[in-house]
Amino acid sequence: MVGNSTSCQLHFRMARGREEVEARLAGGDSRGREENGASDHSFEMEQRLPSALIATILSKLDPRSLCAASASCRYLRSCTIHTRSFMPSFHLLEIAPELDLLRPLLPPNPYLRSLKLDCSRLDYSAIGYLARSSLQELCLHNCDNFSGKLLFELGRKCPDLRSIYISSLAERWRLPVLRSELKELLTGCLHLESLSLLFDVTEFDHPEFPQLWATVSDKLTFLEIGYIPISMLTALLALAVETPQPSGALRPSVFPNLNKLCLSVDYITDVLMSSLSIGLPSLTHLDLQDAPIVEPVQSYDLTNLGLQHINQHGIMKHISLIRSQEFLLTYFRRVNDLGILLMSDTCSSLESISLGGFCRVTDTGFRAIIHACSNLRKLRVSHGSHRELTDLVFHDISATSLTLTHVSLRSCMLLSNVGIKNLSFNTDLSVLDLRDCCNIDDQALVSLIHLHKLHTLLLDGADITDVGLSFLGQGRFPLASLSLRGCKKLTKLTDACIPALFCGSVGRGIQMCDLSRIPNLSDNGILSLAKTRIPIAELRIRECPLIGDTSVMALASMQVEGGSFGSSMHLLDIYECGGITPLAIRWFKKPYFPRLRWLGINGCLNRDMVDSLSKSRPYLKIVCRGEELGNGFWDSSFGWYRHEEDELDELEQWLLEGEVDGHDEVDMMVEWE
Repeated sequence: MVGNSTSCQLHFRMARGREEVEARLAGGDSRGREENGASDHSFEMEQRLPSALIATILSKLDPRSLCAASASCRYLRSCTIHTRSFMPSFHLLEIAPELDLLRPLLPPNPYLRSLKLDCSRLDYSAIGYLARSSLQELCLHNCDNFSGKLLFELGRKCPDLRSIYISSLAERWRLPVLRSELKELLTGCLHLESLSLLFDVTEFDHPEFPQLWATVSDKLTFLEIGYIPISMLTALLALAVETPQPSGALRPSVFPNLNKLCLSVDYITDVLMSSLSIGLPSLTHLDLQDAPIVEPVQSYDLTNLGLQHINQHGIMKHISLIRSQEFLLTYFRRVNDLGILLMSDTCSSLESISLGGFCRVTDTGFRAIIHACSNLRKLRVSHGSHRELTDLVFHDISATSLTLTHVSLRSCMLLSNVGIKNLSFNTDLSVLDLRDCCNIDDQALVSLIHLHKLHTLLLDGADITDVGLSFLGQGRFPLASLSLRGCKKLTKLTDACIPALFCGSVGRGIQMCDLSRIPNLSDNGILSLAKTRIPIAELRIRECPLIGDTSVMALASMQVEGGSFGSSMHLLDIYECGGITPLAIRWFKKPYFPRLRWLGINGCLNRDMVDSLSKSRPYLKIVCRGEELGNGFWDSSFGWYRHEEDELDELEQWLLEGEVDGHDEVDMMVEWE
């Protein structure tokens, strides 16, 4: 009871702190009285609550919440200073801080075990600051400005690292990444269990590349590489096989305990599948993607024979084979139903299957998977079986023991309402991706309202109407992500779809919504959305010709549960909306949209105003060329955008404006430095 009481009091102080900050920003005459009140409450809290208990509670908070606590009163500000010196984790992926602003938030801390940062505003000068000997988990996104020295310093200074994630290393200026630096990482971090190097490792191409991995931790269970040529990979896998030496002894294998492998290669081939089966017998998760630049010949392609090497040891849980069409419109043309049938004989233990680019696999092959894999939970089929997968795949699915939770069937032109009705017998479905299934209409939505766990529904290009969305709106499931992009057949979606959906029980929980490319959606629809005050985190309304400045004003003025204007919006995409003018830019300045991190807008608008907005809000990523913003729906974790304290963004305010007792924060910086 004491702990609960303390937590309640602390939450009250943080809430009051936000109110005080808001009052100060408003410039009211009550500032002095509020400061005196805060001082009184601070003294009262200091007398009643032990500092050790406060510190324990604060150590569980994220950086934003710590800043909220710091803004509450002088006592909590003092406690947060102390807490930052022993908190076990620091995760700040929401914004990309510069080193000068990160340093006071992250002082020397011998107890820091987990560090996660967006490094797009950091460079090699921050390497010594990030490489801390106490770390066990390190996750660094967007390391474009770093050189390979980052790997070297991590290997030299962080011997206790268990998990490493590094993306986009040296990609902006093509800075050098040396084999010796990778070697230092692998030899220095001897306790590694998870290693993700999400960048092109072609620069390491050398006859000695496989030997670099000879000293990698034998505890490594997860390996992910952004891109590795097939020649380098097969040489590495050859070293993973125990082979007799001239002395008669066996050479110890590399990766003896590796069970999860994620790779992007130039070609997926039969030889690769055979090498994986022989060299990595402990694999339970295999995720391969290739992107050929020319049409592969048979010796450099995957065939029915290669599929037979999958799961020869009978322990595989997840398999993903994707042929990307990034450079060339190409498929796995040498795999047909026979190959899938042979694979299904050895893959009954699979729980997740993702197949992309298998253009010759038909209902027969997919039915074999569904009936052979009784433990299957996730099924994904993409760009390949557009006209081969029909309703027959799910004809008798109700007679199986399957309990599918994630299903993605993109661009299946022949899939209709009948197939969706049969699929909906899996009442545990939580993610359903039916993008570009143009024969899906309102009747399919009626079948879905009984899925009590559905939280992600993607219906891009479906033939649905306002009436169908009204059926969906009355459902009883926790829908969090909804995409209706391009649902414009016969212009059946209008402004009436907004109240039909969002005024129902389902609409109240939607956090991510895509209403792009709907020609009849206008400002009136967005006004009705703003009136609902639903705390949407992501809203995409790009390429809607009837959307204009009025929609931006409405969203900017929307208050969620008494919060600040537009407080919940994390991402807004209004690219190529017909009525957007330079006037809309003014509504993205403070205090509007305090949590906005991504903004998609036309590049042809007033360039000076866009540049001025970018300077005033450097942590807002403004995209002007039509690129897609943020993460894809399929890859987004449910609940990642949920914040309980959506009133003011104290973190961004503290970093950019220093208006929360700025002189005291300067003193804190000096003390930390």
